[in-house]
Amino acid sequence: MKVEIVAVGTELLLGQIPDTNSQWLGEQLAANGIGSHFHQHVGDNHERIVLAFRTALARSDAVIVCGGLGPTQDDITRAALAEVMNVPLDRDEEIVAKIRAMFGSRGRAMPENNLLQADVPRGAAIIPQTRGTAPGLICAVGLKVVYAVPGVPYEMTDMFERAILPDLLARQRDAGETSVITSRVLRTWGASESGLAEAVGERFEALAGDGRVTIAFLASGIEGIKVRLTARGDDAAHATSLLVDEESLVRTLIEEKLGDIIFGVDDETMEDAIATRMLARHETLAVAESITGGLIASRLVNIAGASTWFRGGVVSYASEVKFDLLGVPRGPVVSAEAAETMASGVRALLKSDVGLSVTGVAGPEEQDGQPAGTVFVGVAVGDVVEHVALRLPGDRPRIRSYSAISALDALRRTLDRLG
Repeated sequence: MKVEIVAVGTELLLGQIPDTNSQWLGEQLAANGIGSHFHQHVGDNHERIVLAFRTALARSDAVIVCGGLGPTQDDITRAALAEVMNVPLDRDEEIVAKIRAMFGSRGRAMPENNLLQADVPRGAAIIPQTRGTAPGLICAVGLKVVYAVPGVPYEMTDMFERAILPDLLARQRDAGETSVITSRVLRTWGASESGLAEAVGERFEALAGDGRVTIAFLASGIEGIKVRLTARGDDAAHATSLLVDEESLVRTLIEEKLGDIIFGVDDETMEDAIATRMLARHETLAVAESITGGLIASRLVNIAGASTWFRGGVVSYASEVKFDLLGVPRGPVVSAEAAETMASGVRALLKSDVGLSVTGVAGPEEQDGQPAGTVFVGVAVGDVVEHVALRLPGDRPRIRSYSAISALDALRRTLDRLG
């Protein structure tokens, strides 16, 4: 079974909002062994929506439509579906009563426009609304099916889990399909996309034409490069076994050729990696930030329970703060010496076991004779006080963001090396 997702809304085409619905649906379909080969975006235009629906039905077994079920004049998904089905729209008085009751429970009168949300293509089934006003629709089109749900994410996810997924799985079983898809994302920092592709090139060749396991690369900007492994098996156990074996092979290739660049899996962030290590060591951390201006501390406190291991930070943006508070010798502050002294200084100041620092040039002008993108990271752990020198690309915001994750990565590597 192949499912296509059609996201309706001119705001998507204009880039005014991101299409998180299609992303979420794709993940859920894959997790349940349902193929999703095409995604479409279409604006609020009747003719183009009809064309999108017909195109999707021509190449897919089922279509999930997000958006266009609201009460305003540009919400025309129902009318487009009725045209594709070649049926009229009928007003469902039971839906009208429910919408009136919902408004009444809030002490408000229902605008007449909301009556549009009770219009149903003849023959379609209703997905009852539990979180808003617009019900969803299940529309049979010959041997195929179209599911229409609101574009509001929490309404869409509720209807998918409650009605669409069970129906899709039942159709899949009826068609004799029971395969399961599972995936794993390896998160890396410090290598290029092309470098990663080259490192695992032999696995690409080995998997060519197999169809059971695939490898893909996801460039994620300031969060690094993600390597997504996907496996399709006869059942959950088979898919998991394929995935575990492939992950082991890919990890080995990456580590042999690029070193310790994998810092997490799936949703694990760099700050998760630091939290895991600090908790395992039963130690505390303090940070001194110049170029990042608090970005590192902000990332660390995203972790629930960070107060058990994160003592705090000093934003030593001005040179005088570095001199007076952290003990940096007067002179250039964009240097290896300054970074190491900042790490030791903040560790002593905040009475932590580990100190981390970052100083550098965000640009666009030079500082201390150093060009934009020059960054020094200092790490102080036990008797070890060291630095890492970096040259980072991009404009001022990107250099600052890259500096934050690079500093955390330098700390991760030092902690792993010291054991």
